[in-house]
Amino acid sequence: MLVSDLNHFLDLSDGAPAPAWRLAQHFGNIVRAATAGDERVGDWWTSALPCRRRPGRRPCPGRITIVRQQPPAPIQWRCNVCADEGVISNWEGSPYDLRRRRLTAVGTVNEINITDEVATALRELMLLDPDCERLVFSMHAHHGGAVLHASEGDLEELIGGVAAEANHETNRRRQRRLDSAFDALNAAAQTLTGR
Repeated sequence: MLVSDLNHFLDLSDGAPAPAWRLAQHFGNIVRAATAGDERVGDWWTSALPCRRRPGRRPCPGRITIVRQQPPAPIQWRCNVCADEGVISNWEGSPYDLRRRRLTAVGTVNEINITDEVATALRELMLLDPDCERLVFSMHAHHGGAVLHASEGDLEELIGGVAAEANHETNRRRQRRLDSAFDALNAAAQTLTGR
């Protein structure tokens, strides 16, 4: 079991080893997922986050299952396939804490099935506002992919964020991934408005 204090991973130096950076990103994504939806406080749920382990040098097919209690209780997490598990303390108020600071109005929420590739591209977006970031990290696992819960307005805002980042991306491989994510979300939006 990994027992971690998020404060130890917030200010890594540029000279920190790559495994430390990957572990910090993993813990940050777990905190984002755990805090993206307040309706899940106290309940275990399976996020769309992939397991980080590579048993036998092959990626573990598992997803990260998470439970969060009210602060200052640590966030608990575990892989739903392998034995990787842990707790993360001192997450409250960190840059990864996505809990809402105020009430917001929500329209009709739709379930949008996306592939793992699209989910990964969305998690890698750098320029999202907190509402879009909550959408991305509240995705949960679904057969062969993930489910995004979004109103039509939220989906349009997320599509705009993907388009903006794709337009400014200089890495061709990443731009293709963002373009694919844009196409998938745009097709979902057209399906919703075409009802």
